[in-house]
Amino acid sequence: MKNIYLIRHCAATGQSPEAPLTEQGEGQALELAEFLSTVDVDRIISSPFKRAVDTILPLATKKSIEIETDSRLAERVLSTENLPDWFEKLKSTFDDLDLKLEGGESSREAMTRIVEVVDTVLNSEAENTILVSHGNLLSLLLKHYDNSFGFEEWRNMSNPDVYLLKYDGQEVTVNRLWK
Repeated sequence: MKNIYLIRHCAATGQSPEAPLTEQGEGQALELAEFLSTVDVDRIISSPFKRAVDTILPLATKKSIEIETDSRLAERVLSTENLPDWFEKLKSTFDDLDLKLEGGESSREAMTRIVEVVDTVLNSEAENTILVSHGNLLSLLLKHYDNSFGFEEWRNMSNPDVYLLKYDGQEVTVNRLWK
């Protein structure tokens, strides 16, 4: 049995890779560490974005586990253009996985890179792994395993959020753990 805990980062001050957690986000990170304190953890892999690393740092410190970073867990770039209607554009990318906006990455491309991370973890020796990433990318991973997961489910994700992906050797199941 393999368990992968999928974690969306805590509240942050912005979208840039260097954006830190807000004061509220720092409190959420401590709450998250307490929430996961009884979980056996073999590995922690995070997006290299500061808000993702800082989300899991309290737990990593508590458990004395090194945080590995993987650029494949970085936030998805919807477009390099300023999109006043970005919300509608994002919604469109859940309906058309191949829709690719200027300078951005399609949903299918983003989904492929996060699925690669999961496949690597599933083929590793680790039984219990934590992956820390971003809402849009995690929602695409969840969509990969459950096609009914879409734009509205992304909208209902919280900061932070926690899902458990279980793999028994044949089947993958996903359940939301966060309140």
